Amino acid sequence: MDLHTYLAASQYIDCDELSIQQKARQLAEGHTEDTAIAKACFEFVRDKIKHSWDYQLNPVTCKASDVLKHGTGFCYAKSHLLAALLRANGIPAALCYQRLTIGDQPPFCLHGLNAVYLEQYGWYRVDPRGNKESVHAEFCPPQEKLAFSIVTKGEADVAGIYAEPLENVVAVLDCYDSFEEVANNLPDIEL
Repeated sequence: MDLHTYLAASQYIDCDELSIQQKARQLAEGHTEDTAIAKACFEFVRDKIKHSWDYQLNPVTCKASDVLKHGTGFCYAKSHLLAALLRANGIPAALCYQRLTIGDQPPFCLHGLNAVYLEQYGWYRVDPRGNKESVHAEFCPPQEKLAFSIVTKGEADVAGIYAEPLENVVAVLDCYDSFEEVANNLPDIEL
């Protein structure tokens, strides 16, 4: 597998942007191993960037540098920021998705998370969504501790890892101006 694709800068994972580069260096400070750097980046996004719905925050963000600037984003946008911070530190990072129910029954929506390539473990999924009373995601490779488990018929881990966000995810984040509008129009895919 060519890992260069998962290190590249792009429109939404703008790891070459100055603010991303500066924050990535700051988070890596004092760490030498990729696992420690990845954990620092993960914990920053999980704990310091507020989930737009949980905190009822605008603006709607999509591009990694905008998520960092405004300190908020939906799960998808937070995964864009984590990918950018990891890539800026030379750690291959991808996006991945789960298809979940909204409130334990259909309708379904996509949930965005990440896969990070760690020398010792290979690809490892992490979920920087943000913890709360009913959500507890951790960074403890090789064991995955994601925010959500697949429990309801129709829910699934979406196959594959992606270097770029899915088009329907970007369309929703770029189309709507408020967290309420995004929440009422969450993206989904047929499996």
